[in-house]
Amino acid sequence: MYDRMQTFTEKELTRLHDASMDILENTGIAFNESESLEIFAANGFKVDGKTVFITERGVRQALETTPDRFTVTARNPEKAVKIGGEDFVLAPAYGPPFVSLPDGAQRKATMEDYDNFCKLVQTSGPINMNGFMMVEPSDVPAESAHLDMLFSSIVLCDKPFMGSPVSKQGARDCIEMAGMVWGGREKLKDMPVTVSLINSLSPLQFSEEMTGSLIELARYGQACVIASLIMAGSSGPVTLAGVLALQNAEILAGIVLSQLVRPGAPVIYGSTSSAMDMQTGGLAIGAPELSMLVSATAQMARFYHLPSRSGGALTDAHLADAQAALESSLSLVTAVRSGVNFILHAAGILGSYISASFEKFLIDEETCAMVKKIVAPVKITDDSIDVEMIKNVGIGGQYLTQPKTFRLCRTEFFLPALLNRKNHAGWRADGRKPLDEVASEKLNERLAAYEKPDIDPDIEASLTEFVRRRKNGR
Repeated sequence: MYDRMQTFTEKELTRLHDASMDILENTGIAFNESESLEIFAANGFKVDGKTVFITERGVRQALETTPDRFTVTARNPEKAVKIGGEDFVLAPAYGPPFVSLPDGAQRKATMEDYDNFCKLVQTSGPINMNGFMMVEPSDVPAESAHLDMLFSSIVLCDKPFMGSPVSKQGARDCIEMAGMVWGGREKLKDMPVTVSLINSLSPLQFSEEMTGSLIELARYGQACVIASLIMAGSSGPVTLAGVLALQNAEILAGIVLSQLVRPGAPVIYGSTSSAMDMQTGGLAIGAPELSMLVSATAQMARFYHLPSRSGGALTDAHLADAQAALESSLSLVTAVRSGVNFILHAAGILGSYISASFEKFLIDEETCAMVKKIVAPVKITDDSIDVEMIKNVGIGGQYLTQPKTFRLCRTEFFLPALLNRKNHAGWRADGRKPLDEVASEKLNERLAAYEKPDIDPDIEASLTEFVRRRKNGR
């Protein structure tokens, strides 16, 4: 396939790999969690304090056991997703503490907001996986918020969901709750039902919370995105090549630990690194450099025969405006066309991860549907070409009344749910509404039409009781 974005040669990919090996073997990487240090030491790795030195042999051994493709089982078996190869997943926003309003104002996110995002995911066509921490709810205690979010993710939506990596205990709670749904923790070991986001702490560290979560999740065979978010020029080198070498070292280190805990535990090679804005000092996720790094990250993942992860509809804008549409579309299209397998933040993000927007979720959702249409293969068969029909219509004829047109008119082309295709007079007669206003109206319709998916009442009762007990410290 021809693409004007840079395709790295085998020599260039190997040079990046060699640079990462030099970093891991000679500088090392810090794991700020005691059990991980014991695991590395027990497996023959050099450990000095909290610094672990990882050899190329150790990396190669880990890569021998990582799957290149796996399935994430859903509560509704028909909604299971495959990750890897040509298969990709679109998941919603992750982590913002605020909700953006249509006028650009922000307010603190609540548990009701989180629930509403679960409902939007449940009723979405293109978004095929539920998230975790679509927003950080401010109206529940921080130490137990993961319990409420996991409960809502499981009960309000029957698509696959993301797990809790907030701490080792948070990961254990995730395993316990998933075990209630799927018949016990032991059954999870060979059946991934969650994907959790494990971020490195650049440069060259993993926090206690992330490391502990990674160990617990890998122990039970649950998929983890091992991801690096480097600010080029701040927490990483100013050159993109340097960023790629550094983030590769961090990601590979996390992958090695996952395979030491449980060989074959599914992992996803991930990044949302981008440039630091040299005027503000902030992370610029709408920058073209992010898309360049997305493409490169997908290529590095394929170099190691691993599924890849990147961000999706990312923007630095604070409104669902033209800037948001421009930046989000560029990053989303790049991720899909580059072959990324797990696309987080595919819908809803504003303001460099600081806020989520319900209106932008719907707009991004429409973009996701369009991008999926763009990359869908065109079937070249005798029936799809239909030379006989073309000859029958002949010179100067028309195809509107052909039986095939009637048969395929509702399914052959993309039909937008939000975008305007009326002429100017029709658009004026319809109220001259901008896209974000249309999205606001559709939002109310979507939430009003939501129906809670079926769940075994005994399972829901068990989950409710577990959350109650854990909140009471038991």
